[in-house]
Amino acid sequence: MIMDPFTSTTTIPSLSERCQHLAHPDVFPTVLSAALLFGILGSYIPQHAKIYRKRTSEGLSQWWVLLGGLSSIAAMGNILTLPTSRADMMCCRAIDGVACASALLGVVQIGVQWACFMFIVMLFLIFFPSPSDADLTASTASLTSSPAPNRRDAVIVGSLTLIAILSVAIISTALVFAWPHHTQRWANLLGTIAGVLAAIQYLPQIWYTYRLGDIKSLSMVTMFIQVPGAFLFAFNLWQRVGWEGWSTWLMFVVTGALQGVLLGLAISYYMATRRAEKDEDSDSYVEVDDVDGPADAHTAADERSALLGHTNGHNSTKNRPIAGTHRSNASAQQLGRLYAATPPDMDSDRSSNNETGGRP
Repeated sequence: MIMDPFTSTTTIPSLSERCQHLAHPDVFPTVLSAALLFGILGSYIPQHAKIYRKRTSEGLSQWWVLLGGLSSIAAMGNILTLPTSRADMMCCRAIDGVACASALLGVVQIGVQWACFMFIVMLFLIFFPSPSDADLTASTASLTSSPAPNRRDAVIVGSLTLIAILSVAIISTALVFAWPHHTQRWANLLGTIAGVLAAIQYLPQIWYTYRLGDIKSLSMVTMFIQVPGAFLFAFNLWQRVGWEGWSTWLMFVVTGALQGVLLGLAISYYMATRRAEKDEDSDSYVEVDDVDGPADAHTAADERSALLGHTNGHNSTKNRPIAGTHRSNASAQQLGRLYAATPPDMDSDRSSNNETGGRP
């Protein structure tokens, strides 16, 4: 790099026009891209933490995980084989570190998103509901009309994800080193696949959450961050490619809208659960007996009726059974003495007549 003493500007000889442009990055797009990078990383952490904390991936649709994984793999292959991305990497040999970091922010964004979603796929497979959990979920699913998790789903997701990673890596490497003039078509194909899969990714998750009636391991915090982030990311791409590049940023608008629908479902289910918990807490209480501790309402009512009947002098209390067999021995003895009262006078006269043989 050579400093021009008359203009106080830096000139970079033997650099292409693209590298000259990358050597002087704009401040606003660079700051916005860096903020989106940290936003992407921070938005996935709550989802990772919730699956790990609950020790189950129940509530995540296997099709959402599969489509998201395939979409991120295709997007990663697209950005690495795109001729413009490889040209930006080549320019890093001639420009300074800050300009190189700014030029590669788009590549890093896709790479971070790929790594974060691959971690979700890994957690989905590790914490897939066990057979015992699946039996419990099956009984719940019969009430909610949602399908119970099947271990075969985890095998399908893991196998197809691994096959996609190997296929994209092998084909992309072969094209870059052996047939570099075909990389643009391959990148366009991967970009189209990534866009279509990302656009429809949330459809099965919306349907699955609607049938389940609960979000389970799905993180609302992640959706709170990613819904506005999707529109912000689309705006950032629009600034770079304009209206002519609508195929690049439109899929993020569609993704943000569908994720917003899923967030609305999650909020409604969360509020319904909170209201149900408050109603349950307000209705639950424990009745405590003054002598023997907790007693149910029927037992307490029977005991009060028996005691009141005896104090009023009714003979029917002799035939009333003593309620509450769980009473202590001391209380049973006390009640026994209470019920063994002296018979009425008419009973005494009748017994004395029988002893005298009916004589006056």
